[in-house]
Amino acid sequence: MKLATSLDGRIATGAGESRWITGEAARAEVQKLRAAHDAVLIGAGTARADDPELLARTTPPPLRQPVRVVLDTEFSLAPLGRLFATLDRATLLVIGAGDGDEARRKALEDAGARTAVVARGPLGVDADAALAAMVEHGVERVLCEGGGQLAASLIAAEVVDRLEWFRAPIVLGGEGRPGVAALALSSLADAPRFNRVALRDVGPDIWESYERVS
Repeated sequence: MKLATSLDGRIATGAGESRWITGEAARAEVQKLRAAHDAVLIGAGTARADDPELLARTTPPPLRQPVRVVLDTEFSLAPLGRLFATLDRATLLVIGAGDGDEARRKALEDAGARTAVVARGPLGVDADAALAAMVEHGVERVLCEGGGQLAASLIAAEVVDRLEWFRAPIVLGGEGRPGVAALALSSLADAPRFNRVALRDVGPDIWESYERVS
């Protein structure tokens, strides 16, 4: 999982402004991370809010672009925007729930996206089922890029084995949008734990790497 946040763990202002929290050097490292994975994963809310391409922009370009994966429980994503405009460059896979909107799922397929249907989980589609669906599409290594609700659901499901956390030297405050949404923890003992395995400067920002404690 990649997180790009303020010092207080926010990925956007309360009004939703997020470009750009981290600097150019940090963003260049994220492009390398994308190129090193089979797929890049986001939630439907992030797809709508940011209208991303999710292509790996490296020099030289990667031999193969990662699959762009959107978790969209209801298949609510409109078949528009930059994800669909770049289907000639990289595959788009939309994963939703079995009782999601069938007509919308077909519209996504008609627009050129692939789709997969999985079971529901506590916070949307079931995380393990979604990962299994990605494996069926040739994906083994996934880089999750948010947003906060998706990050929380994957961390809660204990499927995040590594965090790549880029932190900018700014503070956005409590009204900012959190990088990880509510985990509904009742005690510190229940908190997911990670070990820091690397720390480096990238321009004005800090890049920390963590591995999950089993």
